[in-house]
Amino acid sequence: MRLFAFIFFCTISFYGNTQQVSISRRVDSLIAKMTLDEKAAQLHQISNPFSATGPITPVGDYLQQIKEGKIGSMLNIVGAERTRQLQELAMQSRLKIPLLFAQDVIHGFRTTFPLPLAEAASWDLAAMERSARIAAIEASASGIHWMFAPMVDISRDPRWGRVMEGAGEDTYLGSLIAAARVKGFQGAGLGTPASVMACVKHFAAYGAAVGGRDYNSVDMSERQLRETYLPPFKAALDAGAATFMNSFNDLNGVPATGNALLQRTILRGEWAYKGLVISDWSSIAEMITHGYASDTLDAAHKAILAGSDVDMESHAYYRYLPVLVREGKVPEKLLDDAVRRILTKKFEMGLFDNPFKYCSVAEENKQWNNKAHLAEARNIAAKSIVLLKNDSLPDTQKAVLPLKVSGQKIALIGPLVKAKSENLGFWSFDWPDDSIRIVSLWEGVKAAVKDTAQLLYAKGCNLNDADTTGFAEAVHVAMQADIIVLSAGELRGMSGEAKSRSVLNLPGVQEQLIKRLAATGKPLVVMISAGRPLIVGNNAAQSQALVYTWWLGTEAGNAIADVLFGKHNPSGRLPMTFPRTEGQIPLYYNHYNTGRPAGNDPYYGTGYIDLPKSPLYAFGYGLGYGAVTYSKPVVSSVAPKGNETLEVKVSVAYDGNSPRTETVQLYIRDKTGSVVRPVKELKKFQQITLLPGEQKVVGFKLTTEDLKFYNNDLQYVWEPGAFDIMVGPASDKVQMVTVNWGR
Repeated sequence: MRLFAFIFFCTISFYGNTQQVSISRRVDSLIAKMTLDEKAAQLHQISNPFSATGPITPVGDYLQQIKEGKIGSMLNIVGAERTRQLQELAMQSRLKIPLLFAQDVIHGFRTTFPLPLAEAASWDLAAMERSARIAAIEASASGIHWMFAPMVDISRDPRWGRVMEGAGEDTYLGSLIAAARVKGFQGAGLGTPASVMACVKHFAAYGAAVGGRDYNSVDMSERQLRETYLPPFKAALDAGAATFMNSFNDLNGVPATGNALLQRTILRGEWAYKGLVISDWSSIAEMITHGYASDTLDAAHKAILAGSDVDMESHAYYRYLPVLVREGKVPEKLLDDAVRRILTKKFEMGLFDNPFKYCSVAEENKQWNNKAHLAEARNIAAKSIVLLKNDSLPDTQKAVLPLKVSGQKIALIGPLVKAKSENLGFWSFDWPDDSIRIVSLWEGVKAAVKDTAQLLYAKGCNLNDADTTGFAEAVHVAMQADIIVLSAGELRGMSGEAKSRSVLNLPGVQEQLIKRLAATGKPLVVMISAGRPLIVGNNAAQSQALVYTWWLGTEAGNAIADVLFGKHNPSGRLPMTFPRTEGQIPLYYNHYNTGRPAGNDPYYGTGYIDLPKSPLYAFGYGLGYGAVTYSKPVVSSVAPKGNETLEVKVSVAYDGNSPRTETVQLYIRDKTGSVVRPVKELKKFQQITLLPGEQKVVGFKLTTEDLKFYNNDLQYVWEPGAFDIMVGPASDKVQMVTVNWGR
């Protein structure tokens, strides 16, 4: 068996290497035939002018330009028939180089999954890989080769609207999720069925925009950059990511698009990345507005020298790279290298052998209403829901949730109860049959209870205006019910690109409606749909149960009903800290300690005099149905040596009525270092399933690799000394043991 495995591995390796050599030769042969204009055209990407996701630059007759080989790739072209039509035009060009079709497929294509931040709340890496795989299957069936995802930006500021696209505030969790999504998109490898090119974005540190204002500057030390913001990109690269996208922001005064430290020194140098780098939308030309380039020619010059291969929507490369080469300002070899990278991807995708391999209407129809995909979307949506509060009712001493399926009157109130497209959230696709396909909360609950419970309904108010005329009806309906379930939240378009918010409360009069319903004395369950952490303290105080439902996608209503009625025991855990007010932002669990830390002194400790020093809900927090208890962690040695593996074990016991998924989290603290270390760092986690009354021992293994950090000389090292090992269900609910790790 071992001999067979060895022979198989060698065969695959030989085939892969032979294939790459063949592609390299074909690319070199093609480049030798190309004019400067044809080379620049391969680096020229334009958007469908009728379906743009940014400011369009007029292009003239783009169909004729495709026929003449003047465009290398296109964005926002969807559909097997349409992509075939455009590819047929490309086959009329002199060199017959196929187009690449790219699309922002952020959380599903035909089937919409939860927002990426919501999926991150599942902490289920396999589930996230499956959702990315399904997105790739559906998108590739509609002619798409290139996904502008995953976004792997770490962000500690929920005012930034694009937190909805990422995995939250933690570098370790974000790195694992980045790798999972790349694997899902690219499947068994480029060129294999339904494989699409992942595009890891935004390189780099976009999530640290000052003040949470989209597109804003970023200013940080290189040590912070390498330790906190770059690891998810490296994890995506190690998972085989085909392409990278740079970011809109400047980093320490240099726009990322023209930043050679990022693109040449780190990405291509230290990390030996061989793939393709594309600008973000018009970010090459925007270096003029930054004040970094004097005009479009200068911007093209600085971008190509810094390592940006493809120009999205600036029209800078196509117009000016031939000029720059002829004038000797850009070596032709540099242009050839960029062209080589994009042609290599087209060969690896199999487009030179069959330009129409992703243009099958039959395959598109096959994937259009895939029931297995919908079932998976429902499953992942349920896993993404986070139960934040679940108090007991005074008359029964039982928790409010889960609800009984039968024998009670349930008032479903709020502007999102019967909403359809709102459930998709930002960066999603609208299809003509969405009114049928998307499951509303009302439909999900109705299907769950059938005829065994009476459902009452009132809208109460709109999402974002001052109209309170619906309050009276809502209160009237509530008074007739045994329990109130209120669905509130943001507008679908309030979280996303260019959607920074300075105030993070529920918009409109929704909080007033919650207060009025709480005054009825009826048990109140508040559910919040949003794309980011909102300020929910008042809502939590008013309600007996608080459920964070994010934006869950096509199967939202069914998934929420599964949690409300206990078919799915809630298992979501927060991937971002929830602040008490905007005044605490940025707030994140893995901060440094200070000489006067929070909690040590009521007066002279870091914090605010008008706020508790803790968050409302900490990173990693989330409840389930039933009680879980943790033992104190036990370690294999209290004085491990540098070459030892430290084993950490903890016992987890469950007292509940239905199976429960528990996310056991391990954190460390390096107590003394040559530079200050965070008070906690997530280093491991495991998800386990517990049956009623079951107890399990969970084991972790730590090595000195888990202790490493960047010192002041930017060396990635570990230092011997005392380390706190902490295990628990959330970052603020841990038990600790200390070890002295020596050389």
